[in-house]
Amino acid sequence: MTSLLEQRYRRVLRMLPASYRAEREEEIVDTYLEDFDEYEREELRPSWREVASIAALAVRTRMGGPRAEPRYAVAGATVRLFALLSILMHGARELTDRALSLAWYSGAPAHESALFISAFEAHGVMEGVRATCLWLLPLCWVAAYAALLRDRRRTAFVFTVLANLPGLTFVVDWATGWPVSLDGYSVAFAASGWLTVLAVVCAFHSSAPPARLPVPPGLALMGSCVLMGGSIVVWRDGADSVWSSGTACVVAAGCWFAARARGAVAAADPEVPLALALLSCAVLAERAGMLVLLMEPHMSDLHVYAAGAQTAALTALAAALAVAGSRMARRSRKQLPARGERGSPG
Repeated sequence: MTSLLEQRYRRVLRMLPASYRAEREEEIVDTYLEDFDEYEREELRPSWREVASIAALAVRTRMGGPRAEPRYAVAGATVRLFALLSILMHGARELTDRALSLAWYSGAPAHESALFISAFEAHGVMEGVRATCLWLLPLCWVAAYAALLRDRRRTAFVFTVLANLPGLTFVVDWATGWPVSLDGYSVAFAASGWLTVLAVVCAFHSSAPPARLPVPPGLALMGSCVLMGGSIVVWRDGADSVWSSGTACVVAAGCWFAARARGAVAAADPEVPLALALLSCAVLAERAGMLVLLMEPHMSDLHVYAAGAQTAALTALAAALAVAGSRMARRSRKQLPARGERGSPG
């Protein structure tokens, strides 16, 4: 007769994919039950630690790995590539913004250069430390990018968390009594960063293969920085905080569609358009939040029109990439187990 404890374990195990349960459910249940007497099995429940362990296993099995189902292999590859692309985009944006700022202030009039320096030293030691951390910590995106490419996953996770800490300054301000002002852009920007952290945690588990970019990683970082910096320099009057990353997403999507039209895109790699679609959606959320701010009466029409055009382009490209990637995923499911994932052995 099935005990209540066994029924409860089986209920928790429903979080796992059906194929995994069919293969391992009996073994897992027997392992959990072997330490309990018959009378205990009618009174106890699975511990929160066991439930959390099963939940983590459910995430890992759905994020690809050895012998994963085709759809889960595609899902895992997509999330890993999204995490890598998002880290690349954040790193290139922060690196470019700081390089342009330093270049501008180095040639700016003395009073404007002094104004920049005063942000670090004019309000006391603690405020100077805070300003320095807020300026330097976002550069951890670049370190996370390098660590992930070298398959140092824990190091990459630590750097992504450090890079996201400036987005939580409103919590510190609220706790210390400073006035807090939140807007849609700030929320979307912080959510994009922490979504990347979540993708790193979930998709880069111990049995997952490493992610690989479709282009050389050094060229990808350098090209992204040049593209983002160029978009700001060329369109200085219409550029805002999202302009450079939005431009990078539009160009990346355009390059993928151009390569596909020339037949240079592998039909068995649906993770590329799907990851680009996810990245475009994340940037689109930031763009939508910024567009609301640009609708203020004192903002110029040029900013509004430029942001609106980029919003429309991101929306169209995200939808087109999602459709193309979904179709490629359906076509490649039968071949996926045999070919393995990009960058994995065999």
